[in-house]
Amino acid sequence: MNRRKIFSSELLDITIQRMTQQLIENHGDFEDTVILALQPRGVFLAERLKTCLEENIGRPINLGYLDITFHRDDFRRREKPLQANTTHIPFLIENKKVILVDDVLYTGRSVRAAMDAMITFGRPQAVELAVLIDRKYTRDLPIEPNVVGQHVNTVASQRIEVELKGKDYQEDSIWLTEKTQD
Repeated sequence: MNRRKIFSSELLDITIQRMTQQLIENHGDFEDTVILALQPRGVFLAERLKTCLEENIGRPINLGYLDITFHRDDFRRREKPLQANTTHIPFLIENKKVILVDDVLYTGRSVRAAMDAMITFGRPQAVELAVLIDRKYTRDLPIEPNVVGQHVNTVASQRIEVELKGKDYQEDSIWLTEKTQD
């Protein structure tokens, strides 16, 4: 398997700062905006964005964790059952602007499932999508992110591996991997 680093820790810090500034431009003081992280991989990015936003804005930001397991369209198609994660949304999303956060946008199916799951908690005023990596040319559904860390052109045989500090890794790295033919 070929593996190439496309993000270092330093570049990731700069990217998160840039995404934070873009979110502040779009949402101001975040008084009517909340963040929902897609479980499990969006949580670490959302927590970093939240920390950075709070440092810049000077007020607490509402962050919740959204499990999409039972809303996935492949839930019953798998041989091995999926393990559900915890949904934790300690605030109302009714009439709020919601920012869904995930690490990688691939086919768009997880985002579709997240929107279904989110609606069970109320009807938001608006929904935006923030992703660290947007894999271009791989979409199954017409879903596009509003805030993107990096666009990466990929093909089906490639994967993006996100390794974030605090998520079983000592340092931040993002890798593009490709299966080699045996």
